[in-house]
Amino acid sequence: MKKTWGRWLFGLFGLALFGCSTAENEMAGGNLQAVNHTLHAINWFSVNGYRAHGGGGSSCCIILPTKWRPGLKANIEWEVDPDPFAESPPLGTNEFREFMEVHKANYRHYSAVVVIPEWVGTDSCGLSVHFLTCNKIKVTTSCWGYGSPNNPIKEPKQVKEPAVCPK
Repeated sequence: MKKTWGRWLFGLFGLALFGCSTAENEMAGGNLQAVNHTLHAINWFSVNGYRAHGGGGSSCCIILPTKWRPGLKANIEWEVDPDPFAESPPLGTNEFREFMEVHKANYRHYSAVVVIPEWVGTDSCGLSVHFLTCNKIKVTTSCWGYGSPNNPIKEPKQVKEPAVCPK
């Protein structure tokens, strides 16, 4: 009797899950890409808990709905090295380890929540996170790469931080 009851409950649970599997709730994996527009180094970043290395390029993966819906947001956290080209002692030495301990103390951590812009149908190509000056973030799901006239983000790269950031 216990086995029958357990199977019935398991079947009911499976039916409930199947009932929730609508086109509205379908998810798909995509690449997570960083585009650094600053002179600082982005050591790492995460989007909704999916962590990747920063700086540029893409890594796998982020899970997004197959269809865009209003209110879709990305919680982004990242670590910045404000002096990525600091002169350091030779690798593997005690001096280098001491240098890195002091250097890492200058790393800064930031977070932002941004709205993920609308895409049409299933034309999302993952998520590109653009790191701008003044710790601003823009994201896009565009299939067009940065630099393409069709990519919605036009800010230049290698931009120096302004003396004062706008509020």
